[in-house]
Amino acid sequence: MSYQTAIARMYALGHELAQTPSHKFDLAHMRALLDAMNNPERRFPSVLIAGTNGKGSTAATLASILRASGLRTGLYTSPHLVRINERIRINGETVSDDDFALLHDLVDRTAERLVEEGELPWHPSFFEMLTAIAFEHFAQKKVEIAVLEVGMGGRLDATNVVEPRVSVITDISLDHQKYLGDTVAEIAREKAGIIRRGGVVITLPQQPQANDVIGRSIMDLEARGVSAVPYVPPVSPASTDYLASSGEGIPVLRYPLQVMGEQILVETPLVGRHQLRNVALAIAAAEELGRKGFRITSESIERGIGETRWPGRFQVLPATARSPEYVLDVAHNPAGAWALRSALSSCYEERPLTFVFGAMRDKAIAEMAEILFPLAEHVILTRADNPRSAAPEEIRQAAARVSVSIEEAENVAAALTVARTGPKGVLVITGSIYIVGEAMQSLGVKV
Repeated sequence: MSYQTAIARMYALGHELAQTPSHKFDLAHMRALLDAMNNPERRFPSVLIAGTNGKGSTAATLASILRASGLRTGLYTSPHLVRINERIRINGETVSDDDFALLHDLVDRTAERLVEEGELPWHPSFFEMLTAIAFEHFAQKKVEIAVLEVGMGGRLDATNVVEPRVSVITDISLDHQKYLGDTVAEIAREKAGIIRRGGVVITLPQQPQANDVIGRSIMDLEARGVSAVPYVPPVSPASTDYLASSGEGIPVLRYPLQVMGEQILVETPLVGRHQLRNVALAIAAAEELGRKGFRITSESIERGIGETRWPGRFQVLPATARSPEYVLDVAHNPAGAWALRSALSSCYEERPLTFVFGAMRDKAIAEMAEILFPLAEHVILTRADNPRSAAPEEIRQAAARVSVSIEEAENVAAALTVARTGPKGVLVITGSIYIVGEAMQSLGVKV
């Protein structure tokens, strides 16, 4: 089977959030599939990370620390910006097209056989297929540890079949209510499903409803809760705390920190006050893994943080003679929008901003618009090549209460063309991950 055929078959399964309730592929089915594959998920140790916002940044930072520690490290994240392969990485390298095609063929043939034999009621979904492919890839390539980002929720997510050495829960807020519940407490219960009896969970204080649920889950499961608070530097009301510039003039966060009994200098390319929390969670998880025998030092933590790469998350492209300065940031829900607003206010307080914005129809578009659009002199609304995308006119209607200059473009490439001919300043591309991904393709940015 060719790579193109494998990808086409994956997409033919439907969008990963579009599975009907009657065809939800539950964990019993996922375990049956993995059992038939000789349980690849048991052939490497793992860390499991759940949350609403920040889980990808935390996963990328932790994986970079583990790699800097000399460990062969797998990283599984979702969704992708440009190509499916991005979701499955070993030591920063994406799974090759040929390997992906072979792995897909193995998992697909196994699934079809199980359906024919009545061991599975139906074929696994897009996300379950991809998760099984990632597990098999990590097992075949003999990773020493894998960092796994939960796709959605936690309790019933396909990744939750592993027995993690450490579980991590990032900040929780309202998102995916159709699937996870209408309140922060209900969503937190789904996220807390990654905690294991007698296991270890890393977290930080957050909304009271989430704190209550996580705390009760830790007690009920006799788990050990580890707070990452010692690794969060104090932040004053001034939003520019710890903001610095790299040698290339790109914003970074820089601050000293006591880690493993030694002082290190944290310098992360992940900008924004919210990233202080994500980095702290990654450090706490790395320290805990060090206690479990993994060869991690304060020096490797420092180096790994500095070498973190997480494209499309406040990624700054410096201005050139032919193009403006770009900021690419996935802000797909209100919490993400607030984080982006804070980072923009810190870095570009006195510079004019133009936004290229698009979102999925099922998101809180009006709230995101009210958070972000007041920062801009001009907003260009567009849509990604995705059936769930809101049309520009739908976004305009949702943003009716915001007084800002708005125009529309039929696609991301057209929006970038319009933006480049508009007011001078910083061009911010944000909203859905699909908007950011298509912009990166148009701009020729490597993922």
